[in-house]
Amino acid sequence: MNSKVLEGKSVLMIVAKQKFRDEELAEPRAILRTAGAKITIAASALGESVGMLGRERVTPDIKLDQVDPTGYDAIVFIGGQGASEYWNDRTAQGIATRAYEAGKVVGAICIAPVTLANAGLLKGRKATVYRSEKGALVKGGASYTGAGVEVDGRIITADGPTSATEFGEAIRDALAGQ
Repeated sequence: MNSKVLEGKSVLMIVAKQKFRDEELAEPRAILRTAGAKITIAASALGESVGMLGRERVTPDIKLDQVDPTGYDAIVFIGGQGASEYWNDRTAQGIATRAYEAGKVVGAICIAPVTLANAGLLKGRKATVYRSEKGALVKGGASYTGAGVEVDGRIITADGPTSATEFGEAIRDALAGQ
């Protein structure tokens, strides 16, 4: 695959204000950057966000309530304990919904797929999530697969940190196919 296959593509990665999962941000971000994508980080508040393991520290580029999801080729929700802050957040759900309706790739890893389920995006779709949240996906109408990474059209879900690299590759491949 051409190393700069995503030149000109932009990806919004949404992290929790605190306690996102370090490798779930770092590994997909590195894969997407290497492929040429421009990465923007969003969170509910500006100021440094710190990963659960303390290895990743990022200062968001934009607040969630300022995001225009149509301005990105993909929206990616990063997991970790803090990701639950977006499960019932109307702004986060609206970003996911508007992005999908605009033909964008929408991804979520670890417990973050619950946000997509609560937004109604997983109804009738194959999806995966960190096993503790399987019930939330099923309640949202998803067909839970338990796979490490699940691709159903333009929606990509993953089960957690051990699948972070494969998740990043799936997003890259989906964007390359657009």
